[in-house]
Amino acid sequence: MSAERRLAGAGALALAVAVPHAGPALAPIVPAVGRRLPVVLREEEVEGVFLTFDDGPHPQGTPAVLEILREAGQTATFFLAGEQVEQRPTLAAEIVAAGHRVELHCHRHRNQLRLTPRALLDDAERGRAAIEEASGQEIADYRPPYGIFSGVGLAAIRSRGWRPVLWSQWGRDWTRRATAASITRKATDRVRPGDIVLLHDADFYSARNSWERTVSALPRILEELTTRGLKSSVLRR
Repeated sequence: MSAERRLAGAGALALAVAVPHAGPALAPIVPAVGRRLPVVLREEEVEGVFLTFDDGPHPQGTPAVLEILREAGQTATFFLAGEQVEQRPTLAAEIVAAGHRVELHCHRHRNQLRLTPRALLDDAERGRAAIEEASGQEIADYRPPYGIFSGVGLAAIRSRGWRPVLWSQWGRDWTRRATAASITRKATDRVRPGDIVLLHDADFYSARNSWERTVSALPRILEELTTRGLKSSVLRR
């Protein structure tokens, strides 16, 4: 066998192994992939939208977001990190007390592609325990750090009976270049009933102080949604 054929065969084998493992990681950026996977990108047959916030609770960002939502009379879903909940359990309880929903993001914020199924489930279980103990609410949904599912990770999460949830709209609010205007524009561009919108109320795993730009954008986002006859509510169970 020629060297070229051996290399081609090795490449084909590597691809065959990699696609089942890493293929689901494309779901957040390639909608066609997400639609073919058992992953929730949006909710069907609803009138409103679903604002979601990742990475908290944050000592400044989360209270600011809660106050804006309170003034607007709207609700949202917060995908929490267990290690942050352990630092601020009272904030997790306040989210639920205000009529919002808390769900599982992780314990430590790590890429699923770098974790074994056992490590992933250990992390998820620790995060679940922290969130449920602090908030008094049972977890039903899971969104992975960076929105990245591995093939085995997706199967492991579903084996626990949790819905794997991503998004159909995002504000890209975690970057250094994000502004309140850019976040508003990206989060509401062509938004329609059933969309799940990704935002962040914390900057633990993103650009420093990025939560401040999200907080500045949130009233504009809510105003734009109202103009379009849309209201945010918690994800359905």
